[in-house]
Amino acid sequence: MGFKITVDWQGSPAEEGEFNRDHQIIYGSGQTVTASSAPEYKGNAEKINPEENLLAALSSCHMLTFLAIAHLKRLPVASYTDNATADLGKNEAGKISVVKMTLSPQVVFEEGVTVSDEIISKIHEKAHANCFIANSLACEIEIKH
Repeated sequence: MGFKITVDWQGSPAEEGEFNRDHQIIYGSGQTVTASSAPEYKGNAEKINPEENLLAALSSCHMLTFLAIAHLKRLPVASYTDNATADLGKNEAGKISVVKMTLSPQVVFEEGVTVSDEIISKIHEKAHANCFIANSLACEIEIKH
């Protein structure tokens, strides 16, 4: 199984001595998102940046894995909301990287379904252990050009 996206940047006017960081991300599903770099890196604050995309991938993957586990345990979920954060810093090699990602999911089960905090914690632990994105964050990266 493989996945594909296309990143498309076309040169356009920007401030003198700079370049425009806005670009398109075309997902394999056909959806297109306009993105940029983070404002701290001279990007457009109104557009998605790579750091947000990475955080969204982790949060979404964790949620979907959590929902699959809850479904298998016959624990119907009514809603799931995550207010996740990512922090930039320097890694052990002194390179700027995402050094911490924090997921803060709030799960509401369907009416009449009672689930202990211990069971919820165990489902989150299992979801984290089986989330494809969480398992990929320290992976080797190959660049073909």
